[in-house]
Amino acid sequence: MRFSLAALSLLALSQFTGCSSSQSKQEEASKTGAITTEASATPVRSTTSDSTEAATTAERPIASTRSVSTGDSTLDSLTYAPTGAILPKHRIFAYYGNPHSKKMGILGKYEKAEMLRRLDQEIKNWQAADPTTPIQPALHLVATSAQGLPGKDGGYRMRMSDKTIKKVIKWGNEHKAIVFLDIQRGHAPLGPEMAYMEKYLKLPFVHLGIDPEFSMVTGAKPGTKIGSYDAADVNQAVQFLSRIVKENNLPPKVLVVHRFTQGMIKNYKNIKLDPNVQIVMDMDGWGPPVLKKDSYKAYIQKEPVQYTGFKLFYENDFRKPGSRIMTPAEVLALDPKPMYIQYQ
Repeated sequence: MRFSLAALSLLALSQFTGCSSSQSKQEEASKTGAITTEASATPVRSTTSDSTEAATTAERPIASTRSVSTGDSTLDSLTYAPTGAILPKHRIFAYYGNPHSKKMGILGKYEKAEMLRRLDQEIKNWQAADPTTPIQPALHLVATSAQGLPGKDGGYRMRMSDKTIKKVIKWGNEHKAIVFLDIQRGHAPLGPEMAYMEKYLKLPFVHLGIDPEFSMVTGAKPGTKIGSYDAADVNQAVQFLSRIVKENNLPPKVLVVHRFTQGMIKNYKNIKLDPNVQIVMDMDGWGPPVLKKDSYKAYIQKEPVQYTGFKLFYENDFRKPGSRIMTPAEVLALDPKPMYIQYQ
């Protein structure tokens, strides 16, 4: 679905789109206690929920990536082809947003050259905080954006054009950065939204994100309620990515699942691991450090899946008077240490 410049004004709705909510939502997150797990850079769970053995991707031998045909000559000409599993040998560091909107995040706030310069500088800060873990740069594009209006098909979402997605993928290829395509499905079924991304996901450096906040299973309009995914939805995404990996002889894909409340992910124990997919549960809320830490403990540490992530906001983390953005050292002191870091 292509969109006009006039339609881009809808992306301003992304003050709520991918922006993870209000302070009151974060305060709700801080009320739940947490259990203690041993700090580790390894997966927090390495077997499937039905107790059948599943090798971790760090142990699984990966065949060399062969030439992949996406059906698109522009994509097939890209040269960046990392091999092997990214996690836990590397920490992923991502800039999030959309190049059509300065309000959606750092990815679109600045022109390409300045954005990438800032990405590289921020990575240096994180590498200094943990010199032992190499950092894999990433660009995290909101490729399907939740909308406040239903659109022609009633989906309450807008798919970015092929031109926009290719542009960000080319940026990643040139900068040796992996690229995430993020889905905010609104009322649209998840399956077709993932299918729209399939040709891009055949590239070895392109991965997937899904955002429960804008999965409106209740039928509410995006932005009026916090949405949710069930374990079955996450498993659907895992199976989709696993098929692409197997059919194209690719390294494991990374699946980022955003979360900042109890209800956003239901039945997490039923999420099944797959050696072809590395699942990251990403703490996506904004607010002062104490609330962000409480959310991480309550919804990421307490309900582990595989790997963990943490999101920081250049603007929203300062919205409450006296608040501030957490430092790399503070984030890396969390238990377990996040292996995916995202800045919006």
